[in-house]
Amino acid sequence: MFKKDDPDFKMMSEAVQAWYRFYEIDPKRGLSDVLCQAAIGLCREGHYNSDDIATVLIGTYVGIHATRVNAPTSAAVH
Repeated sequence: MFKKDDPDFKMMSEAVQAWYRFYEIDPKRGLSDVLCQAAIGLCREGHYNSDDIATVLIGTYVGIHATRVNAPTSAAVH
C-alpha cells in the first residue's frame, strides 16, 4: 500500500502525529492503527494535505476514547 518513502505516507504520518500532539497523548499501537486507517480513508477521499487530514482527525476522534472500536461492524455502532 504505502511505503515509508512515499510522500503520502509522510503526509499521513504527520497528520497522525499532529493528532497525538493536539491531545497530548503518547503514541500507542492500537490507537495508531485506528488513526492511520482513518488517514488513509481521508487520503482516498481526496484530502492531500497533512494539515487538512489532521484537522479532520482531531474533529472526528475527540480524545483517546473516540478511537476505541468495540463493535464488529459499523451497523452495530450506536
